Amino acid sequence: MVEFASAVNALQCAIDVQHAMASANAALPEKLHIVLRIGVNLGDVMVEGSDLYGDGVNIAARLETTAEAGGILISGTIYDHVRNKINVSFEDLGAQAVKNIALPVRIYRVSGTPVVTSNAEVITNKPSIAVLPFMNMSSDPQQEYFADGLAEDLITDLLKVPGLLVVARNSTFAYKGRSVDVRSVAKDLRVRYVLEGSVRREKDRVRINAQLIDATDASHLWADRFDRDLADVFRCRTRLSARL
Repeated sequence: MVEFASAVNALQCAIDVQHAMASANAALPEKLHIVLRIGVNLGDVMVEGSDLYGDGVNIAARLETTAEAGGILISGTIYDHVRNKINVSFEDLGAQAVKNIALPVRIYRVSGTPVVTSNAEVITNKPSIAVLPFMNMSSDPQQEYFADGLAEDLITDLLKVPGLLVVARNSTFAYKGRSVDVRSVAKDLRVRYVLEGSVRREKDRVRINAQLIDATDASHLWADRFDRDLADVFRCRTRLSARL
């Protein structure tokens, strides 16, 4: 983590670092490459010794985990200060929900940084799917177990489909709690399709939202919402598996 007094200097440093790392990696075998993801945010911070705390730091950290390998994501507050001041272009990714941050954060991808490629073949023409952890939209944090269990059950059901490659739970749950770009996830996991969704439970009712995405172009192939009594949740899961 690096702190700057200038938003322009912060972004310029991020760009220089990514170009320098790409140059350093070029002379090394792939297994020795050091690949960085960078998030840049502008906000107030709390200082305690040599540590910084607060939403300003938390948003930057969330952007960093969401960025593509070798890429840079910036928040809208940074964009407002750097546009037309640095010779790069920006891709508006829209306002996105960020974990533990009350309001959505507008995110921009910085274009022109070196693209990090891998010799591993990306699977795009085979039936392959990753089921991401379902987001708990309930007010009760204990419902995380319920949301996680639903994703695990769907993975188990899909494993029974002949010829379908299903990414293991340990790999997909590494993205739990992160705001992710579906195309980046699919590239990392080498799949074509990604299933994501949310679960909301209120007393004896449960609502499940799910969407199936083709990661080759980020298009939605299918989306549905299931409203059921809690007692029928397993029937709901079976119906969702059948739709897939």
